[in-house]
Amino acid sequence: MFSQTDLRLGFGAAPLGNLYRPLSDAAAEATLNAALNAGISYIDTAPHYGQGLSERRLGGHVSACRLSSKVGRVLKPIMPPPPGTERHGFVDGDPFEPAFDYSYDGVLRSFESSLKRLKRDRIDILLAHDLGVVTHGAEHMRHLREFLDGGYRAMRDLKDQGVISAIGLGVNESEIIETVLGHADLDMAMLAGRYTLLEQGALDTFLPLCERRGVQVIVAGPFNSGLLCGGATYNYAPAPEAIRQRAATLDAVCAAHGVPLPAAALRFPLAHPAVAAVVAGMATPEEVRANVEMMAMKIPATLWSDLKAEGLVRADAPTP
Repeated sequence: MFSQTDLRLGFGAAPLGNLYRPLSDAAAEATLNAALNAGISYIDTAPHYGQGLSERRLGGHVSACRLSSKVGRVLKPIMPPPPGTERHGFVDGDPFEPAFDYSYDGVLRSFESSLKRLKRDRIDILLAHDLGVVTHGAEHMRHLREFLDGGYRAMRDLKDQGVISAIGLGVNESEIIETVLGHADLDMAMLAGRYTLLEQGALDTFLPLCERRGVQVIVAGPFNSGLLCGGATYNYAPAPEAIRQRAATLDAVCAAHGVPLPAAALRFPLAHPAVAAVVAGMATPEEVRANVEMMAMKIPATLWSDLKAEGLVRADAPTP
C-alpha cells in the first residue's frame, strides 16, 4: 500500500520485456539503474511482459523497491523462436507461451514462477491481469467465474501467508473492477489508459466506488499508449483521426502555458484522492530523467482551468 510520502511515479517495466522493440540486457539494466538512482521506488511488471523477460531482467536488482507483478497467465515452455520474432507485442521474448489461467492452482503456479524469475521471496502487490470483456470477449464470464471461484481465493491465501501485502486487479477497463468489487474485497486497482487527459469516464462510478471502499488506484498508461507523449498510438493501435485531433488540442493548450503535454498527463490523475500512483513505461535512461523532471515541474492552475473551459477536462475532475 502507498502512503502520501511516497514518490508517486512508478516505473512500468513492460519495455524491459522488449515491448514493440528489442532492448539489449545492457540497455535494460541502464534504464533500470536510472530509475533507481532517480529515487523511483515502485516498479510494476508481469509474466506477460516478454513472456517472463521483464521479470527476469528485474531479478536481483529491486530488492529494496515496492514491486507489483501479476497472475492470470501461466507460461509454458516452447522452442525458442527465430531472432526478431514478435509475439503478443514483445520482440525476442523468452521461450515461453502464455496461457490464461485464473484458477487456484494456476495463480499459485504463476506466482511461484514469478518469485523465481524475480529472485525474491515475496511480492508487495499481486494483481490479477487482464480480466474483462475487452480482453476475453465471449470467454469473459468463464474466466471471471474461474477467478472468483479459485484465483481470488489463492491471492487471499498468499496474502494471509504474508508473501504479498496487497491484492487487486490490473486491467484496461474499469467495469470489471466494479464487477469484482461486487463479489470480493480488493486493496488495489491498476487501471490502464482509462483515467487520463483523454478519458475521464472513470469519474462516473469507478473512482467514487474505489474511494468509498478504500481501494487505492494505480493509474497506468497515462500517455494513452504514447499519444500524449509524442507518439501516434492509442490503445496499442494507430490513433483514430478524432483522437489525434483531441491530443493536438491538448498539446496546444499546454504549450500556451509553457507546459509539456506529457507533464500535464503525468500529473493530472494524481489529483484524484483515490489515485495513489501513476505508472509510466520507460525504455531509456533519458525517458526516466524526463518523467522524473516533469513530476517536479510547476504547473500553473490556469492550465487546468483552461483545459476545463475548452471542454478537454471534465468540470468535476479534481486537478493539481
